[in-house]
Amino acid sequence: MSTFTDPLTVTKIDARHWKVSRDFRYYVGQEDSSDCIDVPEGFVTDFASVPRPFWIIFPPDGQYTQAAVLHDFLYSEKKRKRAECDRIFLEAMTVLNVPPWKRWVMYLAVRIFG
Repeated sequence: MSTFTDPLTVTKIDARHWKVSRDFRYYVGQEDSSDCIDVPEGFVTDFASVPRPFWIIFPPDGQYTQAAVLHDFLYSEKKRKRAECDRIFLEAMTVLNVPPWKRWVMYLAVRIFG
């Protein structure tokens, strides 16, 4: 089963950037999956890259923040195809219980503009 191993712990660097303060792991897909992603301490993120006019509905941080950090890491690592990174983002938002309408809008946004 998809799962995060630890909660997200970050340190603010400046107005829009945060540094991961403790490693965390995400297990992708099925219960017996050996596919895991390790986000290292020190990784820098801007959380969800949402244009400012949409912050009223989709602020940079929210229930989906750990999934956004995971997604930023996957894009920066460039070891998986973009479509797979985006699918993992959608899956991770499901794990975090982000409401379906919100996760689908965010997923479609990264598919179109990511």
